[in-house]
Amino acid sequence: MKTEIKTLDNKKAGDITLPKSIFGCDIRKDLIARVVNWQLAKRRMGTASTKRIQDVQGTSKKPFAQKGTGKARQGSLRSPQMRGGATMHGPLPRDFGYALQKKVRVQGLKAALSAKAAEKKVIVLEDFATKAVKTKDMAAKLAKLGLTSALFIDGDDVSTDFLTAISNLINIDVLPTQGANVYDIMRHDTLVLSKSAVEKLEARLA
Repeated sequence: MKTEIKTLDNKKAGDITLPKSIFGCDIRKDLIARVVNWQLAKRRMGTASTKRIQDVQGTSKKPFAQKGTGKARQGSLRSPQMRGGATMHGPLPRDFGYALQKKVRVQGLKAALSAKAAEKKVIVLEDFATKAVKTKDMAAKLAKLGLTSALFIDGDDVSTDFLTAISNLINIDVLPTQGANVYDIMRHDTLVLSKSAVEKLEARLA
């Protein structure tokens, strides 16, 4: 799959062939959904917590006598039916993450990259090096490229100046190749790769 390489100033800088083994795979929506659900499950904090009867502070004595009051008998002020008492069967801290086979994760990532390529929403830039560290200047450059929602994926290291320039732009994110993931690719409209990122992705997913 041949595509042109651009610069941040939207000028042509050559051509590149995107490997079909990564950008031309079957678009398996089921695998994309499985990987996204797995990622979101791992991100859940799992900190919801309620107090069981042993966690509630207070006396363990009976609130009033068993007989002679005309009321229903009660065993403890910490019981669930009492104000300020325990919660029965409520949520406790837990880990929502689960295992997902590496093969599924790899195929899901390939499917996400192929989906963007099929929609013609993959742009390859020569690199992300820039002297414009002001957000205003970077916003103007991205406007020339027609980008309003984009994920930038660079090689092993992301340019510090580029990272500073886009840090305050809405719906614009940047990741190193190692951090490329299905969820972030699918939630952005356009995928922008550096020349280095294409090579690293090919090596990672070969």
